[in-house]
Amino acid sequence: MHRTDTTLFHMFLRTCEENREKKAFIYTVAQTEFEVSYEKLFEDVLVLARAFKAKKITKKSKVMFVCDNRYEWMVTDLALVSLGAIGIPRGCDTPSQELAFILNHSGAEFFIVENEQMYQRYEAILPASLEAIFIVEAPSVHSFLSNLYSYQDILKDRAIHTDEIEAFIQSQEALDAEDIVTIIYTSGTTGTPKGVPLSHENIMYNVREIPPLIALQSTDMWVSILPSWHIFERAAEYVALSRGCCTVYSSIKTFAADLEQYKPTIVATVPRLWESMYTKINTTLEKTDAKKAKIFKKLIAISIAYKRAKRVIDDELPCFKKPSFFVTCKEKIVAYLTCFFLYPFYSIAQKKLALVQEKFGGRLRLAVSGGGALPDFLDAWIDAIGIRIVNAYGMSECAPVISGRALQCNTFSTLGLPVKGTTLKIVTKEGASLDAGEIGEIWVKGEQVMHGYYNNPEENAKSFSEDGFFKTGDLGKLTLKGELIITGRSKEIIVLANGENVDPSRIESTLSMLPFISDAILVGHTKKGLGALIVPDFEKLKEYVAVNFDKVVHTIEQVMEDQHIVAKLKSEMNAMLHQKEGFKPFEKLQNIHFLDQEFTVGEELTNTLKKKRHVIEKKYKEIIDKFIH
Repeated sequence: MHRTDTTLFHMFLRTCEENREKKAFIYTVAQTEFEVSYEKLFEDVLVLARAFKAKKITKKSKVMFVCDNRYEWMVTDLALVSLGAIGIPRGCDTPSQELAFILNHSGAEFFIVENEQMYQRYEAILPASLEAIFIVEAPSVHSFLSNLYSYQDILKDRAIHTDEIEAFIQSQEALDAEDIVTIIYTSGTTGTPKGVPLSHENIMYNVREIPPLIALQSTDMWVSILPSWHIFERAAEYVALSRGCCTVYSSIKTFAADLEQYKPTIVATVPRLWESMYTKINTTLEKTDAKKAKIFKKLIAISIAYKRAKRVIDDELPCFKKPSFFVTCKEKIVAYLTCFFLYPFYSIAQKKLALVQEKFGGRLRLAVSGGGALPDFLDAWIDAIGIRIVNAYGMSECAPVISGRALQCNTFSTLGLPVKGTTLKIVTKEGASLDAGEIGEIWVKGEQVMHGYYNNPEENAKSFSEDGFFKTGDLGKLTLKGELIITGRSKEIIVLANGENVDPSRIESTLSMLPFISDAILVGHTKKGLGALIVPDFEKLKEYVAVNFDKVVHTIEQVMEDQHIVAKLKSEMNAMLHQKEGFKPFEKLQNIHFLDQEFTVGEELTNTLKKKRHVIEKKYKEIIDKFIH
């Protein structure tokens, strides 16, 4: 990226000029594939910006934009950027009550929505003060004196004149690095959404610093599956644009097929996506051929063991205290012997596991995982298959990157070093810095950090230290080399009645390793013990009950009614939470409860599939109060 790219619009103009003939996006509508060149992208953005300007969208206009992944999302976003307007994006699964709060809190003056169905869903909560409403996908809807328009209404004239191109390019002079590009409202995993204003400076820091970390080339192809409005995916798409890459818009339904068809070199993912793949691959193998499933698991185990030993040799495991010379020698001798004896089997495993890589297209150079911590068992499983994971840590408030286990860092089970120009420290509740290995809150300072939440002085007073560090609310520790490890979220810590603190995330990810568990949430705040609300894979659960209890069940209620089955299942879960695995005695489950409904995006889950604990606990409060005390 050129250092002269002070704003996103500067970057957009440069990359369109440099990559005119190259493909920028590929997307599919009604089974018809469309390819968009950088030249066509430039024209589409210019025409839409011109239409918006005619409807009085100008610099600093606040525009609420509700839309899911599609090519028009990026065109709309860049058109708003070119005008200096402030985009306030959200997905189509946003509950009406939440959207009403955001519209009111942000003071949005314009509203853009994906289609007529979504417009009708939100129509009742739209404020009368909106200057204009636009529907992306709809026939002509405008009538005399109405402020409602479809894109079809405002884009009838697509002719572009030379003087308009010159004026469009010249408009970059009106934009500054300090200008606010967007206000992103956090998904509210712990309460009311907060508005995060991000400037060109915040976002361009990411556009500038991320490419070297992943050795990004213009020949790289991305497959996009995450919500474009979320800052993690949005930054990935900006980064791809900045280097002249091509992005393929995919979906949950077509993701597997798109990986094989388009053969991407990079994908941006979240942990829940990998959990889903882990379950799907193992379940499919077990259903089709139990013998092959057993062999596959053995190959994975060999690969994990070999790679772990290799990391001991190469000093690529987290270290919090310098070991003695004797201990180091002993560990390395054992590791050398392990590698020596396992190598023939590891070579076979790699050849066999290469077939799994083909399912990802066969060209996948790396996968970026963000939007949540990747459990160690998944990290090891993905690595065993042979996929290079860039395990990244970031927040909306940091646009988003803070640290990442990028290509320059191979220390496993970490989130790597802070990104260049970022200062990160682990502190006590009082703000005192902690040494390597000590757990505390993560504080961060850098060019990518927002200056404060929008219209929220109370939250800002709590979120920044006197010396300007942003208090992330996440708990973590540093290795001796300075790599970061996330241990939990301070607001999600469960405090039992006896005062013991429990981080739910590690227990939940451990429980999710059981084949009959799709999801789990730990509960027990102020209670005497812990409980788990379980979302089962019911087909798997039926198989388990049939094999282990010689009983046929047809409903969740039948499982819950049989106390012998529930006790056995709880015992199996507690066996995984053993002290040998680093769990404490009070981290055992007092009780479990199987839910008959899955968690859904927009209700119990955020757009990046994080659990909204406050929503789940409120929804199931009566059950929680009954099954744990």
